[in-house]
Amino acid sequence: MSYGDTGIQSPPVCPRHPGVVSYVRCQRCGRPTCPTCQRPAPVGIQCVDCVNAAKRNVRGATTIAGGRPVHGRPTVTMTLIGLCVAAYVLQMLVPGFTNSLIFAPSIGRVEPWRFLTTAFLHGGLMHLAFNMYALWIVGPTLETVLGRWRYLALYLVSALGGSVAVLLLASPTSVYWNAGTVGASGAVFGLFGALGLTMRRLKRSDSQILVLIAINFVLGFVIANVSWQAHLGGLLAGGILSAAYLFAPRNSRTPIALAATALVPLALVAAAVLKYAAIPF
Repeated sequence: MSYGDTGIQSPPVCPRHPGVVSYVRCQRCGRPTCPTCQRPAPVGIQCVDCVNAAKRNVRGATTIAGGRPVHGRPTVTMTLIGLCVAAYVLQMLVPGFTNSLIFAPSIGRVEPWRFLTTAFLHGGLMHLAFNMYALWIVGPTLETVLGRWRYLALYLVSALGGSVAVLLLASPTSVYWNAGTVGASGAVFGLFGALGLTMRRLKRSDSQILVLIAINFVLGFVIANVSWQAHLGGLLAGGILSAAYLFAPRNSRTPIALAATALVPLALVAAAVLKYAAIPF
């Protein structure tokens, strides 16, 4: 008589819960999986480990610019509008608030934050209403197409481009050197340019947005106290940055977007520094 294998096998147990017997096996890996670890699949049952591994390997959906799709409310656009409205209320209520944040070429060198803060100020209720209406019309579309962080970067860089253009096109001997400029128009023109490029990227007609840009740009020469320089600077800066976002090769979208987001404002800052350096104070 000898003692050996009796042929009786222990019941299968779940690898994640060794004390739980399970006769159901994962369709992917074939391991036993208990009710807690079971996940319904198109065919049969899969274990939670295989489902999680599959999720990690699935490439997330992206927009044509490589951003994450935006669902629901355009939160960045709404936040920007809210900031501009709040700033206008403070302009009305707080003495000196506007003068502390407004941009003029003569003061940008010693208080450089004004290059951006001025884009949240406005010269009157109609000025605010026009810019916020344009932002609300154009912003949500670009926020969806570009994704939130690209869209926010586009807005801020376009605003910076508008202020830098005001500086570059002003002479220290002219009245414009000490003249303050306010408004989100430079940023809005950058969004206009980005929307035109988006239409072209989608192979749709961009004629309407081009006409809109042309009309608004001409108004800068017709209507008094409108800074066409800021419009031009915002349009150019926004156009360059959005082109990098929209037309980058598919496999290089994120690196190119990050590089462009750093290099375009760096070039604007360099241009401002060179302008100030060339002026004897």
